[in-house]
Amino acid sequence: MKIGELAKQTGCDVETIRFYEKSGLLDEPVRTASGYRAYQAVHLERLQFIRHCRSLQIGLQDIRTLLDLQARPSAGCDHVNALLDQHIAAVQSRMAALRTLETQLIALRRKCNAPHSVEECGILQNLADRVP
Repeated sequence: MKIGELAKQTGCDVETIRFYEKSGLLDEPVRTASGYRAYQAVHLERLQFIRHCRSLQIGLQDIRTLLDLQARPSAGCDHVNALLDQHIAAVQSRMAALRTLETQLIALRRKCNAPHSVEECGILQNLADRVP
């Protein structure tokens, strides 16, 4: 299949496919006599794997690691588990930071519960204060 067909089947931009090839995440396909890339089912499967990882916000370097591990099917999956545990910890950390941000924004919003002039706006006055 040509690159456009691969893009259509995976919902991935053509430029992204080329980027994955250049970065070594996706093997370059053989070229036809007319110079077109000829993708095979293995390319489709790998691109779907990469896209699924990206949908989970797994970074390219970690995807590369997972692909390397996947290429050694008889190896233990301890490294896969450790990589995912690190990713989970990072997500939990971001979630905690977002909860803190939410708390701060709610407290800020409470500074102005009634209609006032902009001059009397508690939110704007608070934002003008120095950061603690």
